[in-house]
Amino acid sequence: MLGRMELRQLRGFVAVAGAGTVTGAANTLGLAPASVSEQVRRLEDSLGVALFERTPQGMRLTGPGATLLTRAQGLLDHADEVRRAVTGGRRRVRIGALEMLAAAKLAAVVRRLAERRPDLEVEVRSLTRQALLAEVASGELDAALLLDSGTRIGGLGFTPPPDMDFLDVGEVRLYLVAAPDGEREPLLVSPPGCSIRLAADQLFGARVPRRELTSIATAREWTRQGFGRALLPDFVLEADLASGALVPLDFAPETDPASGAPAPPDSDAPTLALRLVWLRSRETVLRDVLYAMSA
Repeated sequence: MLGRMELRQLRGFVAVAGAGTVTGAANTLGLAPASVSEQVRRLEDSLGVALFERTPQGMRLTGPGATLLTRAQGLLDHADEVRRAVTGGRRRVRIGALEMLAAAKLAAVVRRLAERRPDLEVEVRSLTRQALLAEVASGELDAALLLDSGTRIGGLGFTPPPDMDFLDVGEVRLYLVAAPDGEREPLLVSPPGCSIRLAADQLFGARVPRRELTSIATAREWTRQGFGRALLPDFVLEADLASGALVPLDFAPETDPASGAPAPPDSDAPTLALRLVWLRSRETVLRDVLYAMSA
């Protein structure tokens, strides 16, 4: 069996590979950057190969590093399995979700898992998408729930770490809304990088006046007060639509991009996928858990 120090080195290596930087890995592991750097250096010394190429942009896996990454998390999973067998401890599953989904969507997924696998100890975390993906890539999280679109991870407009797989477990409907007597311009948007902002950028591009606000909640409140329109997810709008405080608008652009003529009205609301993501190299050990969450 691998010794304690070797396991720590592997965890440091996997964290750096996932985060792309020593500092990011240190934040994930709760360690000092110097400690993580030393773990990676000792692992490289013990193997006699360079696992990373140090670049100004961060840490890039070498060929041997990529080979080790496909096996390292399996070794760590096996070590945890051995520890549980010896100590009689319960298997812990760590699930993360986007901050906006934690209350509205994650609870149902966790409840489904708890009902079908009561033998598991489930730990949940609420993070930004960048932090979620980094922690899944480093093995700190087993799976994460986020918003996306299309047939691949990142279709919404972000770049995922390598070796990710996914399953869509639901959908979130988007509404373009305004107060009944409120202004229709500008488009009120959340900060860059937010999933709903990425969706708004894809739907509207740069052709409409917009005002950037601090959050989805702020955009919703400004819209209720009549300061513009906003693209918002269904789970924050149920009460407002039912009461009439906000009303749905058409999604059609002002002109057809091809002809320049006025575009026909289009009231169909787009949807985003509620997407569960995990490391492909860990699918064997996680398959039963993923099934319980998604079935």
